[in-house]
Amino acid sequence: MDGYSFGDVILGTLWFMLVFAWIWLMISILTDVFRDHQVSGWGKAGWTVFLIVLPWLGALVYLITRGPSMNARARERAMAHEAEVREFVRSAAGTASPADELGKLADLQRRGILTESEYQRAKTALLEQSHNGAGVRR
Repeated sequence: MDGYSFGDVILGTLWFMLVFAWIWLMISILTDVFRDHQVSGWGKAGWTVFLIVLPWLGALVYLITRGPSMNARARERAMAHEAEVREFVRSAAGTASPADELGKLADLQRRGILTESEYQRAKTALLEQSHNGAGVRR
């Protein structure tokens, strides 16, 4: 019977996982090299050649020399991306809440720009709009 034994399956799975981990490591290192603005073009080319010509040694040397700062650079990129997303959400959602709008209306009434009836109409419209969800952007 020419089949695969349980040991062959385990060994094949182990080799597959090792190759997958190796590819992941190389992608992580090359991504870090090319995203680092402090490394010159020649430095990036040197690391790339080193990783291609001597992959095991290149990865080991890179992780020893620049590994500790890889996490710091990844954290900085993540924080910058999060700040960009927050700014986008803030600009897309708008900053005026119904309470802010009511405060502005009350101020306009106190200064005499709005009459009592205009204030009440605007207040009612604003409250209905916020109650119906029309004031919320989606």
